[in-house]
Order: sequence, then structure tokens, then C-alpha cells
Amino acid sequence: MRALGLDLGSKRIGVAVSDSDGRVATPIEVVHRTGDRPGEHRTLAGLAEEWEVEVVVVGIPYSLDGSVGPMAEAMAAEATLLARVLGERPGVPVETYDERLTTVTAERALREQDLRTPQRRKVVDMVAATVMLQAWLDARREALG
Repeated sequence: MRALGLDLGSKRIGVAVSDSDGRVATPIEVVHRTGDRPGEHRTLAGLAEEWEVEVVVVGIPYSLDGSVGPMAEAMAAEATLLARVLGERPGVPVETYDERLTTVTAERALREQDLRTPQRRKVVDMVAATVMLQAWLDARREALG
């Protein structure tokens, strides 16, 4: 099962995709926010179609204690809107997944690779999407046995 992972940020959207077996997540790109939310969603729907994904996974930034804060509410609402856009095409479901600390993990990994701050800023969102999608893939595989 190929999945598309999204790390929705206020300025950028990190995008990752899994292999067709649903085992390994790979970063593919960063979509820059333009202020045109419907246009951004059409771009994401186009990526879902291009990569022939069967599910889109949106990271939700829950608070460290697991509660739903304002950012988590906003991302969940956006996931709902995105699901409507994706539903216009042959049904690609949208799932949400806990993305707590994915950006921190991504930043740490990029620092370990000695990427300078400007370089890190360009890729951290898609690396965070990859970390989140990989966690979703691993949890799904474990749940299926």
C-alpha cells in the first residue's frame, strides 16, 4: 500500500511517500504555503494522484501530554478539508497520525549530517513528514501482524 505523508506547517507542507509495499518512507518535496488553501489542496491531491497513493496520512501535532491544542485542532480541520478534495477523485482516504516531536527528530538528524541552518530549513519539513509516515507505516505493519 503506497501512502503519502504530510507535515502541515504554517509556511510549508512537507511531503513524503512510501514504497508500493508500504515499508519505507522517502521525502519527496516541500510545498510552500501561498495563502490559497484550495490551491494547496489541489497540489497535494495532484501529488496523491501522481504517486498513485491509496491513503494520505496527515500528521497532527498533539501536545506532549497527548491533549489537543490549537495547532492540532487546526491541522485536524485542514485534514478534513483535504479529505473533501481527495474525495472528489477515486476515494483516497485521509488518516491522521500523531506527529509529536517529528520536527525535532528531523532537525536532529539533519544537524548530525552537518547541514547548515539555511539548508536544513529547506528540507526539514519533508524529513519530518518522512519520520511521521515511517512511524505510521511501522505501527500499521505491527498492528496487522
